[in-house]
Amino acid sequence: MESYVCTVCGYVYNQQDGDPENGIEQGTAFVDVPNNWVCPICGVTKEYFEKAGNN
Repeated sequence: MESYVCTVCGYVYNQQDGDPENGIEQGTAFVDVPNNWVCPICGVTKEYFEKAGNN
């Protein structure tokens, strides 16, 4: 599964893991993450995430 990296703090959103602590279930594709979701580390929006290069 794909991963996306926050370009501000380096947090990695892994689609397999999701972000259950913030309401994103395991297996949720990044494209399906709501636009109002923010990085759990630094608080930036999805637009600051890039697809990880090793996928």
